[in-house]
Amino acid sequence: MHEFSQINTELGNRFAQHLSAINRDVLPTETKTLWRDIAVRYNETQRAYHTLRHVRQLFEQFEQIVSHLHKPHLIALALYYHDVIYHPIRSDNELKSAKYAVDQLKGYLNDEQCRYIYALILMTATHQLSELTDDDKRSDAAYLLDTDLSILGTPWPEYERYARAVRQEYAHISVIDYRIGRVTVLQKLLAHPKLYLTSYYYERLEQQARENMEREISLLCAS
Repeated sequence: MHEFSQINTELGNRFAQHLSAINRDVLPTETKTLWRDIAVRYNETQRAYHTLRHVRQLFEQFEQIVSHLHKPHLIALALYYHDVIYHPIRSDNELKSAKYAVDQLKGYLNDEQCRYIYALILMTATHQLSELTDDDKRSDAAYLLDTDLSILGTPWPEYERYARAVRQEYAHISVIDYRIGRVTVLQKLLAHPKLYLTSYYYERLEQQARENMEREISLLCAS
């Protein structure tokens, strides 16, 4: 409980800073209300991986790449909201999260900013860049997508914890069905010529990520 409180406070303060950097008129009470709702959702019982710990891990990555970003505060808000709606049995979580983000933020951001955050969150469903024409936006989107996949390139013990947490979220699925579905997902990722869109992440994590996923596939097929 202490860890959750610490993460909650840390991420809540960050959220307030990023939103206030975009809109100086936002009131502290408003940011607290917005954050409280985000935190409650990431603490839902059906989550094991898509929790505030996941968000914290993303912001550890964010700190490493923030100097590469053109609109860091918008990218930060997209990270906060990208999994705000999450039910393992549904396939439209990203769409619902995108809509939810815009609904919550439209009173504080302009229309263009809302459209961009909406597009960013939708892209996390496929981890492929959409038809963004602005080079700066495409670059920022690539970093966001790579950040979201950074867990794949962590050392094996951390990857293994991630894989176990994902399995826990799908506890309602039989062993055989989960094995088939998970292997399919991993093989689709491995089929991409490059997992990571930015040279920063490709150089650091690509090889480890592929080794991790291939190892997980081997373990799943052997079980």
